[in-house]
Amino acid sequence: MKKDAKVALVGELQEKFARAGATFVAEYKGIKAVEMNELRKAMRAASVDFKIVRNTLARRAVKGTGLETISGDLKGSTAVAFSYKDAAGAAKLLVQFAKDQPKLQLRMGTLGTQVIGLAEIKGLAELPPREALLAKLFGSMKSPSSGLVCVLSGVSKKFVRSLNAIREQKAAAVA
Repeated sequence: MKKDAKVALVGELQEKFARAGATFVAEYKGIKAVEMNELRKAMRAASVDFKIVRNTLARRAVKGTGLETISGDLKGSTAVAFSYKDAAGAAKLLVQFAKDQPKLQLRMGTLGTQVIGLAEIKGLAELPPREALLAKLFGSMKSPSSGLVCVLSGVSKKFVRSLNAIREQKAAAVA
């Protein structure tokens, strides 16, 4: 590979690391090309870039950034998944593929600039989808306001029932 191509690849990797909300580093040694293509296809569908990277170029790409601490894990046959939208969805795909294909070994990941280990990646994979979490959030935000509406309407209903009871008492007293 010529130096120009290496410089361009390092620049591309720097841009991907900077843009990604989460990254996952894995070792893929021994996985057949057909299986790797299936993983890439699933990753593309989830808006995740899955790239096989040269370790020295990846180390240069993270040098001087908040992700420089991952340099130590960049060894062997390295692949990096860059998640731009849904980190939990990407983690689910990788963990599921690693279960089906034990030759894919997840090493570590990052959320923003925070480095996470294998246990945290598995925990992230167990989270419900983003849409479900947002629905729960909006439901909990709506709950206090709907409770207040019920309490306030209860006061007016009680007042109307009291007036109706007084009217019935006066009607019964007259009759």
